[in-house]
Amino acid sequence: MSVSDVGVKPPEQKKFVPFVSPETNMAEFTIRALVIGLVMSVILGAANAYLGLKAGMTIAATYPAAVIGMAVLKIMKGSILEENFARTVGSIGESVAAGAIFTIPAFLISGVWKEFYSIEHYLQATSIMFVGGVIGILFVTILRRVMVEDAELPFPESVAASEIHKAGRSGKSGAKFLFYAMGLGALIQALKQLQAFASSWEKFIPFSGKSITFSNGASVPASGGTLLSTPGVSPAYMGVGYIIGPQLAALNFTGGLLAWGLFVPLLLYFLGPELASSLAAAGKDINAEATWIDMANQVWKTIVRPIAIGGMLMSAAYTLFKMRKSLGAGLSRAIGDVKRAATGGTAESRTDKDLNFKWVFIGLGLASVATFFIYLYFSQDILAAAVATIVMIIAGFFFAAVSGYLVGLIGSSNNPISGLTISTLIVAAILMVALGVKGMAGIAAVLGVAAVICVAAAVAGEMLQDLKVGHILGGTPWKMQIGDMFGILLSSAIMFFPLLILHEGDIKTGGTGLGGQNYSAPQASLMAILAKGIVGGDMAWPLIIVGILMALGFILLKVKSPMLVCVGMYLPLETSFAIFIGGLIRGLLDKLAARRKFNAPQLARMENNGVLLASGLIAGEALIGLLFALFAVMDWKIPPIFAHPTFLISLIVFVIIGYLLVRTPLANAGDPDEPAPPSAMF
Repeated sequence: MSVSDVGVKPPEQKKFVPFVSPETNMAEFTIRALVIGLVMSVILGAANAYLGLKAGMTIAATYPAAVIGMAVLKIMKGSILEENFARTVGSIGESVAAGAIFTIPAFLISGVWKEFYSIEHYLQATSIMFVGGVIGILFVTILRRVMVEDAELPFPESVAASEIHKAGRSGKSGAKFLFYAMGLGALIQALKQLQAFASSWEKFIPFSGKSITFSNGASVPASGGTLLSTPGVSPAYMGVGYIIGPQLAALNFTGGLLAWGLFVPLLLYFLGPELASSLAAAGKDINAEATWIDMANQVWKTIVRPIAIGGMLMSAAYTLFKMRKSLGAGLSRAIGDVKRAATGGTAESRTDKDLNFKWVFIGLGLASVATFFIYLYFSQDILAAAVATIVMIIAGFFFAAVSGYLVGLIGSSNNPISGLTISTLIVAAILMVALGVKGMAGIAAVLGVAAVICVAAAVAGEMLQDLKVGHILGGTPWKMQIGDMFGILLSSAIMFFPLLILHEGDIKTGGTGLGGQNYSAPQASLMAILAKGIVGGDMAWPLIIVGILMALGFILLKVKSPMLVCVGMYLPLETSFAIFIGGLIRGLLDKLAARRKFNAPQLARMENNGVLLASGLIAGEALIGLLFALFAVMDWKIPPIFAHPTFLISLIVFVIIGYLLVRTPLANAGDPDEPAPPSAMF
């Protein structure tokens, strides 16, 4: 059955109508909304800084900020646009935290900083975060229309956040689906944190029954093996997969299959015995399954991930090449807006008005000057600082666009900011070496470039996600952009201190601080290793080149999104697998709806209810994840339910989530003669 068979216009002909019309005059940028947003920005940013240093990941702050802002402002009888504004400001702290934890500790780990705290180091870190954040917002201002109006970008987490706001405001029965699912997502995440069931299951399978025996009597498989893994039990990832649909979820999972079904087994086939021999010589138990699992993960981190980074570099270039007309049109429109503003041209609609582009370009100029002096301080070389600044501006725009594109595809939770930063670091390091800037000055300059770009890309992705929510709800872009400037200023000034507290606290309790066992800061450690390796002339360039050639092959095969495949290689398999399961559930739902011959209004209701459910699952997991992060920061020990939880219970969880996402939308599709809900037009 085609779209025309049910009398509905093709999607590109639908007229978008925001939740709050452009003509509506409603409270939005208020002092109370700004204060609530700033408080959330600091708290959510600090919590995510802890998680990132501990586990190498952050939790999207959009949902906690949406729910908390909605709850507080509802008590104060605030408007939905105030809620949108508070959420926008509140969530930006998480992106500043991501940029900070992925790069700032690298200065200490690499030896550029001999100790973590000093006034000088605080000013360096704060300057990097603030300049990077401002640049990210200014680039997003130029890119906003191009990105948020792109019908091919589903923006799954933006849709989820907007549904939270709409459900909280509307008296529709559909709101119950969101809150029921939010409760289920929260319950599942809480039980997972309490170890009621295993979050995933993995098993190492040797390739051959033959073995090699070493002088100490130990024997190992002669031909390596493969690591089997299940999807991670994550309502949030499944919700993201459901929203983006089976095709994009499959592309993402394809990368995971390439990494763990091809590259890792192939490399273990050749390298496994040699790695095992080294471990045997060191007295390790090489017959233990855990040892082989660790080896497989090490191969993935040290060999496959650099290949994925090379693929992301080529895919990013290809993505921008495909977007060249849209980006060109966006830049032309920005320049046109500047000219109209100078000549007193026609006024724009409230929901389409960005910051004045004249001030955007002035701001970029000032930020570039500030960046030049930061790089000059690190490199002590005027030419190197000038080149690094130019690289930062070009790469900053490049990766702001790519970050926004990825957020539009899979959401900010899965945005591989560290991969984009590593790509920048590699380019910056090559330039520093070419310009003769070596030693600690070269390493510091490379890390400085990477840090600014990292913060800019993280802020750009989060800001575009929030601007898409505002686009759906009817928010005013320039007010959201100004609000985030305040959020960037406060977060940049404060974010150094959570890092300092964790670092000093770990040392006082017998640890080694950032980069040590308790706060490993995995991304920052990788940045430090790469910067020292490239500047010192010790970098595995063939891996990057292999990734570039691999992505070129994807492009020649006309893969819809080579970037998404490479991101799937870079993400842990349990993450891309869980997203894929969510996509499969959505595909099953669509097949059942087609079999029942639902008409357009029924399909619209089914889709709306499904999105509400998926949104609730995402928000519920994020909120509980943040709560347990708080418990960890407060050092509150919660005893686990099981010391060794089983994955069999996890299978039941998958069935429950699948049943919820299929049965509920089908059962509530409504009568064929009932008109489609207005929100189906979004």
